[in-house]
Amino acid sequence: MCGIFGCVLKEGNVAPIIHQGLKRLEYRGYDSAGQVTIQKGKIYLKKDKGKINEIHDRLDFDDMPGNIGIGHTRWATHGAPSQENAHPFVDCKGEIAIAHNGIIENFSELKEELLGKGHEFTSRTDSEVIVHLIEENMKKGLSFPVAAKEAASQLQGEYAVVAVCAKEPDKIVCMRKESPLVIGINKEGMYCASDIPAFLPLTNRAVVLQNGECAIIRADGFELRRLEDWQVLSRAPSVFPWTPEMAEKTGFPHFMIKEIHEQPQSLRNALRLQENYLNLMATFIDRAKSFYLLACGTSYHACLAASYIFSKIAGIQANPVIASEFIQRYGNTVDVDTVALAVSQSGETLDTLTAVMHARDRAAMILGLTNVIGSTLTRVSRVYLCQQSGPEIGVAATKTYTSQLAVLTQLAIILGVKRGKIDQKRGEELVGRLRDIPSNVSEVLDKQEQKAKELAGKYKNSRAFLFLGRGLTTATVAEGNLKLLEITYIPSITYPAGESKHGPISLVEKGFPVVFVCPNDETRRTVIGNINEMKARNATIITVVEEGDEEIKRLSDDYIELPKISESIFTPILYVVPLQLLAYYMSVEKGLNPDQPRSLAKSVTVH
Repeated sequence: MCGIFGCVLKEGNVAPIIHQGLKRLEYRGYDSAGQVTIQKGKIYLKKDKGKINEIHDRLDFDDMPGNIGIGHTRWATHGAPSQENAHPFVDCKGEIAIAHNGIIENFSELKEELLGKGHEFTSRTDSEVIVHLIEENMKKGLSFPVAAKEAASQLQGEYAVVAVCAKEPDKIVCMRKESPLVIGINKEGMYCASDIPAFLPLTNRAVVLQNGECAIIRADGFELRRLEDWQVLSRAPSVFPWTPEMAEKTGFPHFMIKEIHEQPQSLRNALRLQENYLNLMATFIDRAKSFYLLACGTSYHACLAASYIFSKIAGIQANPVIASEFIQRYGNTVDVDTVALAVSQSGETLDTLTAVMHARDRAAMILGLTNVIGSTLTRVSRVYLCQQSGPEIGVAATKTYTSQLAVLTQLAIILGVKRGKIDQKRGEELVGRLRDIPSNVSEVLDKQEQKAKELAGKYKNSRAFLFLGRGLTTATVAEGNLKLLEITYIPSITYPAGESKHGPISLVEKGFPVVFVCPNDETRRTVIGNINEMKARNATIITVVEEGDEEIKRLSDDYIELPKISESIFTPILYVVPLQLLAYYMSVEKGLNPDQPRSLAKSVTVH
């Protein structure tokens, strides 16, 4: 998730202020940084890959003249971390500069069109098309703000864009669609940023831009307009009584719950992948005689769910393997007809990379799914996909898990069409319904968070838990179990429900909490039988059920209801959310810090 900071002052140099604003956005995660200022009709630009302090030592961000400027910290989604791909970007004449947070879905088409008109590109990013669109529109005689507004109308996807122009050096144009952008106000000048923490030491008076809005800020004030029709809007500033730490979490008490709430947006980002890369990956998988999904921890659970989805939709055997076990279990069977798809949030998980290198040494095709462009996994993969979740600060993975599921589900659908297991119309129907899932997740967060909090308080002193599910939900209960273990330290186990009679049932006694995930799919009737087995032993039954499933609700001591969805293959994304909430609130109820569970790290780089 990139960071944006802009500033226009009545007097004085903005460069040191932009530099410090970017420092306050470091918590968002980034791989490169840069800033632009304007003085006497000239743009000054400094940018590079690396950490802000390292770049500052080389380039001196503070030594840039002018009372107006913009800065950016980049988290790569298109183009590896490099000086060329760092923001801000300037146009062909060096008169316009932009910084962008978000994903432009149609950048390839726009870039081809602009190249045909003679524009020269210096990066491999999607963002650079924006500055050239503004340049092209200004050639038609449009003012800078109107040219930026017209550029926005050509973009598909999401964006927060800030732009400056040497020909109109008194203003910053700020535009938003989905990606956050806020305006800060004080008597010395005006600020814009991705998050309030960037300017909180300078002012706590702010205006939050809404979707489809543009703010034109000058040193003495701002003008708010609607992008669609350029109508002037009016909105009074709000006062945010936040400490800097609270502001980093946008008012949430912990990063984990913030990231749980970011899932609707991170899912939308994951559904904006370039289709040509998904198609290319699907082509390689289709040719394979053996296909493995390699991962660890939470990413393994995404692979486990995906193995069911690949089978159901694409009719292909996908073998999910815990990466640390891959060489011993399958190492001697890997050959040139093998495809290994490695899934790693960081792209640096050592056990996953070790398995990948073994497979590559035996001539296997290596594919990658990660959240970090430029990671080792992206460098060793023939084809890789970036899940586009943005940085995840909490150690316990939440939004990155559901994003991985969204990407793998898209891949299965494309593969199903390619292999003739579903027709094109059915594939398009599934993709359309998958795009509804972010809204379903929003509904769960709105309606069920309080229920999860109440259950956490009720069961926080339980000595142990058992999580049970069937089919696709075996992955969901495994992930819910892992979240509880990671951040509450309560002993808990998970099994496919059909295996509960082969050992785990011996643990069950009066009051023992058993969690069932019960979507209305082909496993529902059998799961009801498993619930009754546990009730016969006086277990306490906690269920996650589809809204309106009265039969399972009657069998439950407690339940959380989820909205009905039309496709059972999407349940792993939706049904894990209440389990994330339950684990989070149980950790809080026990007085623990869910962001920093003991003995765990975000990226495991040891065997």
